[in-house]
Amino acid sequence: MKKIILSLILCAGVLQAFACTNFIVGKKASADGSVICSYNADDYGMFINLCHFPAGKHAKGEMRQIYDWDTNEYHGEIPEAAETYNVIGNINEYQVTIGETTFGGREEMVDPSGILDYGSLIYIALQRSKTAREAISVMTNLVETYGYCSEGETFTICDPNEAWIMEMMGKGPGSKGVVWVAVRIPDDAICAHANQSRIRTFDQKDKKNVMFSKDCIKYARRMGWFSGKDQDFSFCDTYAKPDFGGRRFCDARVWSFFSHFADMSPYIPYAEGKVKNAEPMPLWIKPNRKVSVQDIEMCMRDHYEGTPFALDKDMGQGVWEMPYRPTPLQYTVDGKKYFNERPTSTQQTAFSYVSQMRSWLPRQIGGVLWFGNDDGNMIAYTPVYCGNTVQPECYNTPGADAVTFSDKNAFWVCNWVSNMVYPRYSQMFPTLKEVRDSLETSYFARQASVEQQAQKLYEQNPDEAVKYLTQYSNTTAQQMLARWKELATYLIVKFNDMAVKPTKDGKFLRSKTGLGATVVRPGIPENVARELVKQTGDKYAVPTE
Repeated sequence: MKKIILSLILCAGVLQAFACTNFIVGKKASADGSVICSYNADDYGMFINLCHFPAGKHAKGEMRQIYDWDTNEYHGEIPEAAETYNVIGNINEYQVTIGETTFGGREEMVDPSGILDYGSLIYIALQRSKTAREAISVMTNLVETYGYCSEGETFTICDPNEAWIMEMMGKGPGSKGVVWVAVRIPDDAICAHANQSRIRTFDQKDKKNVMFSKDCIKYARRMGWFSGKDQDFSFCDTYAKPDFGGRRFCDARVWSFFSHFADMSPYIPYAEGKVKNAEPMPLWIKPNRKVSVQDIEMCMRDHYEGTPFALDKDMGQGVWEMPYRPTPLQYTVDGKKYFNERPTSTQQTAFSYVSQMRSWLPRQIGGVLWFGNDDGNMIAYTPVYCGNTVQPECYNTPGADAVTFSDKNAFWVCNWVSNMVYPRYSQMFPTLKEVRDSLETSYFARQASVEQQAQKLYEQNPDEAVKYLTQYSNTTAQQMLARWKELATYLIVKFNDMAVKPTKDGKFLRSKTGLGATVVRPGIPENVARELVKQTGDKYAVPTE
């Protein structure tokens, strides 16, 4: 029990994860036949380790204490299951993976007295489920029994064979109940959600691919929020109708993801958020090509490049073309409100993963959580196998937390690098990208041989395969950390004082006398210089002598 409580505390963030992104790929839509899903856990001030819950047997009457995933506040306790499964990060030993995004919805539907918050619900379900369908059953039964205290939530729930999206909301203070609907994503389709409810109408007769609470529609009628025919009921429009922010800040990320694999130009008016009656995007689309794990990693790094929402055409990018913007998203000038774009890749990401689930391999080998701490654009995702029993030290560092730096911790080392790169993006990011891509290429190149060795060990003793993959995952993560430290010091030296020290073959050049070679001073880019002159006129004009 102490281990469970400690793990919850170690996994806990500081603030509410209210700005996350999930992508989903069905097995027939993926390049290798795997089910793929992803998750960015985003919020300022958030610090989260890669959590681990070991498999266990529990005595009858044993209770589990529930601490809020976001705030670490104590909510109460529930009976422990007789058996729980190994969980590392957001994947369990049966390759079940669960992610989320918060959409809020109607405030009056929140039940503060509920015991279970969305985060605790995820990790309890992972410990108790062998399939996605079982996870849905576990989650809905738990909240209907013990109450749900979070706002409206969209969950990604996947296993090696199926991908599901489920949306859930409480039924108000003291209700100890929820309304929910879960829809299976077709095997040949891709889906996404990003802090906006996505399920509108659903086939209520399709028992194989659709599940929902008995009073999902009746509750809306009782509250006076819906009066039409059952077949016309829209979960999204009834419980969490998107406003401008829900479309531009949230669904635009879905639009951008879909745009990598289909022509989404007809839905630009919807994603822009300014045309109230614009046609909404479909829940899923069929991609124009097979989607790989590497594709999803790159989509997690998206800043609307090449779209009408691109962040590279105004002074907000600064001198060196930074595709990031400060928050809050909205600001006021002379009494009028304005906004910044909110892309998938954002500086407030605490951790990011891409989960790869494969049905044709032994379960402990088939599930891989490609994981990293910090903004997906600024990290190299390292492999963490679903049966792993020990976290890498860099993803679970003693003493490190949101206000305690440690150079042994991936979150802090990666943030050290990324926060150097953000303001001088066009100068420094190419160097980071080269290291990032080199590491990830090496991981994918080794994957087949590593898993072949694991299968040989598995045939002799499955436990030996787990030990091997645990060691491999942990060694790879620690090597990444070491390389990132090298990157940090390299960037400090190369780009010191807004100048650039010349290099050749990765080594700094020296003069004939042994000093550092003369630095290059890049100056102000032409586009920035022109904008500066527009704003200042002749203030800085050099006089003619």
